[in-house]
Amino acid sequence: MTTLPLRTGGAGAAAAGSGRSPVPRPDERIARFIAEALGDARTVLDVGAGAGSYESAARAVTAVDASESMRARRPVRLARAIDSVAEELPFADGEFDASMTLFSVHQWSDVRAGLREMRRVTRGPVAVLSCDPDLVREFWLYRYAPEVLDTEALRHPTVEELASALGGSGTVRTVPVPPDCTDGFNEAYYGRPELLLDPAARQACSAWSFVDDGVRERFDRSLRRDLESGAWDTEFGHLRTLPAYEGSLVLVRATP
Repeated sequence: MTTLPLRTGGAGAAAAGSGRSPVPRPDERIARFIAEALGDARTVLDVGAGAGSYESAARAVTAVDASESMRARRPVRLARAIDSVAEELPFADGEFDASMTLFSVHQWSDVRAGLREMRRVTRGPVAVLSCDPDLVREFWLYRYAPEVLDTEALRHPTVEELASALGGSGTVRTVPVPPDCTDGFNEAYYGRPELLLDPAARQACSAWSFVDDGVRERFDRSLRRDLESGAWDTEFGHLRTLPAYEGSLVLVRATP
């Protein structure tokens, strides 16, 4: 029976000020959560690996990705990714000590089948970094671009669905987002709203590509207005000094 304990979190770094939008890159504090979930695993499978952003959290990694364009984005220092879908992994039963999939399950055609395959080829823990769709709309962005977060919530499987598909014994942890988070998902800017006015910052979150120009223009116009008038800070300004934001980012971990 899968058990889901209360969410836990932790403090991040001191609050960062606004400025030019950073180039998204893996955040070392999130990487530590992933490394902890993998434990002392020597061989790790990364499904939906893409550019391998958090593979430094593991030792020997075998990467899988069905997208040719994403495989091409992998740095030369990383091993080439195998062309395969999560639902049909070309590996033997129990071939890996651990496996992980990060910001990927919402893009799969059959999440349950993909997670069952990960469980099949993994002797130890399976770690899934994803968003809890029940919490996505609680972020301040919903006030300005509800269509974006509606898209996010509809795309992501629930935490219960993830745990059920993996089976075994499971835990769920909220991953606290630090105020100067270097990754590029929406909640990374929880206390730096000015940075989301830069289209380049929004590109890292695929949900923005599912809405039309009118939504993006309305978001830009209304957020600029509220930042200039102080209305955003009146309601959400406490987020600027919050040591970490506990939102929808979750790490689901399951063992046989």
